[in-house]
Amino acid sequence: MVFFSFQRLFAAVALSAITNVCSVFALPAQWDKLDHEAREVLARATPAAPHFVVYGDAYVSGTTGPPAASAINGFNVFALSFLLLEGAWDKAEEWASLTAAQRTSIKSQYAAAGIKLVVSVFGSTDVPTSSGADPIATANTMAAWVKQYDLDGIDVDYEDFNAFDGGTGSAENWLISFTTQLRTQLPVGDYILTHAPVAPWFSPTFWGGGGYLKVHNSVGSLIDWYNVQFYNQGTTEYTTCAGLLTASSSTWPNTALFQIAASGVPQSKLVIGKPATSSDASNGYMSTSTLASCVSQAKNQGWTGGVMVWEFPDAASAWITAVRASSWPV
Repeated sequence: MVFFSFQRLFAAVALSAITNVCSVFALPAQWDKLDHEAREVLARATPAAPHFVVYGDAYVSGTTGPPAASAINGFNVFALSFLLLEGAWDKAEEWASLTAAQRTSIKSQYAAAGIKLVVSVFGSTDVPTSSGADPIATANTMAAWVKQYDLDGIDVDYEDFNAFDGGTGSAENWLISFTTQLRTQLPVGDYILTHAPVAPWFSPTFWGGGGYLKVHNSVGSLIDWYNVQFYNQGTTEYTTCAGLLTASSSTWPNTALFQIAASGVPQSKLVIGKPATSSDASNGYMSTSTLASCVSQAKNQGWTGGVMVWEFPDAASAWITAVRASSWPV
């Protein structure tokens, strides 16, 4: 019964506190003492900030599905990319191609290492609003896929730029309906639900439909955090600590990290997204040393959101170790 599973869960957490360990996920020995249902609750529970997220879309020779947990030590979320309107592709398709036993084994290894496994949807391939996809039916289908393949949650990488640029609110309203319906299927606290908007969409004055501030004001309580894409927005955009953290350019007004927070988005929900190398994006790249400095500065001002990167294998354990060196050392 669920009641007894929760008793075991609380006992495990208490044991962790007594023995002065930071997380039960990092202790395979204690993990093994939990029954299956308690493990399921622990594995899917939404983690607290900071979040260190890496996407994986590229084919990696010798690896089907996500990498070994040891390869991404220092991250705590891996996003299989992408689940599209037409079905799973790339890393998401690889995950679905594994046997149930293989997926269970990988999930156990990830849980023991404190790493969540989610699927990212849409990406730059899909334009769900412009193509007329129904947000309710799409949410139901994608939530069912998350459950079928035993994942910890879903990341909404919506990049329908024409719908946003139209300024009619069609993009914002689609996202609000989609997110609301996802949460009816993937409840808060049981599953992770994140969004990955480009930073300019948070501008409070630029978007006729209200932009991502409208989305946040409507369904922000349903979204665990935002993997904000501070790249691909112009050659000089978000490339210095000042431009990334405190004052964006006039091209995309009020979209630096703390400016977005000043518009009402909690700092703990704002994850700084960057490309791993200059070839992983058109622009917006920062070296790991520069990014580490920016992350440290932001943390010293009270921010706890974390860092997102596109993509593995260019970003692996060494990358996030360098980026976290001055803030949350691995």
